[in-house]
Amino acid sequence: MIVALLLGASLGGGGLVMQTIMANPLVEPGFLGVSQGAAFGAALAIMAGASSIFPIQLSAVVFAIMGLAFSYFVAKRLTFGGWILRLLLAGIITSALFTAGIGVIKSLADPMKELQEITFWMMGGLWGVGWKEVLWTSPVVLLCLSVFWVFRWRINLLSLDDRISFSLGTSPEKLKVILLVCAVIAVALVISVSGLVGWIGLIAPHLARRIFGADTRYSLPGAVYLGACGTLIFDDLARTIMMNEIPLGIITSSFGALIFLIIMTGRTGKYSTGRKSDRKTADNPDQRWKRGER
Repeated sequence: MIVALLLGASLGGGGLVMQTIMANPLVEPGFLGVSQGAAFGAALAIMAGASSIFPIQLSAVVFAIMGLAFSYFVAKRLTFGGWILRLLLAGIITSALFTAGIGVIKSLADPMKELQEITFWMMGGLWGVGWKEVLWTSPVVLLCLSVFWVFRWRINLLSLDDRISFSLGTSPEKLKVILLVCAVIAVALVISVSGLVGWIGLIAPHLARRIFGADTRYSLPGAVYLGACGTLIFDDLARTIMMNEIPLGIITSSFGALIFLIIMTGRTGKYSTGRKSDRKTADNPDQRWKRGER
């Protein structure tokens, strides 16, 4: 239960931080190569015969940071589309490369021991978590979440132009590095314990902004809370739906995709009541200009 709460809080808070800093509502740790990089690092450590949790977590953190850095590097070099599209394409490329690397590791692993461990770990689940994993993971994750809490009001400024943020007393580049490193470390640590668990980092920030508003003073704690509670509920469902426990990653992917579909098609915005005529009016810039809306 403790690790489930830490897992959801890290994914939810990290997802909102990444979405705000990169000005991309589709960004989450899994889409930027962070989760896949952590998975590759953990699988590589398992393949190398790591007998304790520390080398697995260290390898996961290193490759998660490499995944984020490579995605950002590729997005800067792409010339197709805007920044949101380029970042998304870079994340897809990075994730594909790490996934291919995991496939190579699985093909070389011992089918009687290492392959089974890596395969079940890739599905995501908390059935093998004990107090040892809690003690190794919780201090660092709580420290990263505390950094989010301290700087939650400054994250609002990062959504502005860097020159405006600097004029308001913030060093945007330094703050971005601090927040991104904390997000990557927290996500990598919990993923090295739980395996790949997707969609929480994408869904929790969207729900938090719908419920608490766009102000990160409120939406960031909301994303952490919703992510933690949602992951705990999904883990309970994974343990109770069937006689055998379903991997947590499968449950979060199934429900996460459905919730995301509802969010994206609900159209509960300011200018829409759900009717087709309202959607046409809401999407027409000329009509909004005549009404004096921006």
